[in-house]
Amino acid sequence: MDRATLRESAFAMPPTSPAFPPGPYRFVDRQYFIIRYRTDPEALRRVVPEPLEIVEPVVNYEFIRMPDSTGFGDYTESGQVIPVRYQGRTGSYTHQMFLNDHPPIAAGREIWGFPKKLAQPTLTVETDTLVGTLNYGSVRIATGTMGYKHRSLDLAAEAEGLHSPNFLLKVIPHVDGSPRVCELVRFHLEDVTVKGAWTGPASLHLFSHALAPVAELPVLEVLSAKHLVADLTLGLGTIVIDYLA
Repeated sequence: MDRATLRESAFAMPPTSPAFPPGPYRFVDRQYFIIRYRTDPEALRRVVPEPLEIVEPVVNYEFIRMPDSTGFGDYTESGQVIPVRYQGRTGSYTHQMFLNDHPPIAAGREIWGFPKKLAQPTLTVETDTLVGTLNYGSVRIATGTMGYKHRSLDLAAEAEGLHSPNFLLKVIPHVDGSPRVCELVRFHLEDVTVKGAWTGPASLHLFSHALAPVAELPVLEVLSAKHLVADLTLGLGTIVIDYLA
């Protein structure tokens, strides 16, 4: 394979059989179960990179069900997203995510810098309750519950919230083990259509694990919860800061 062919064809690993196809990536009937909770502000300061600012000591714990995803198939995701502010505008910083499907793990890390690891999340309806769980191996590390569709939310307001900027810390090592890429990345969700939005009483329990440290942002008080169903496109990112420059 000559150099010109390499430059034209290479976009992901492994080069001769990439783990994921080129984007854009469209999601149909994507379900969010988001539990907003108050946590320790000092714990937040230890994990949010500068120059992002912490808006308040709050975390959004998310269970996301994706039954129809371009190139990625059918999978579920779970993790923590932190409300932040950058240059006067509010957005979200994705702290850690766990999912059960290799292609979106590979694409998320290689393209955007999503902090994704392999685990076993679920999002189901059990009679009258929306239930999200996350196991790392055989160990339960998160359980969330909400009354199923108790009250409707404003669809336009929820769609506006999904359009806010999202931030990631992308880190890729050099072949000698030193950092080759260390960047603050921004991306947006595009072509968003919210099909349904509800709230209800909720609970969240996080459990300690050495390799899945969701409990290091402890639950001090559950503030609210919501369940969304939406179609959307995951937009590509831009570099906000190159920390190695």
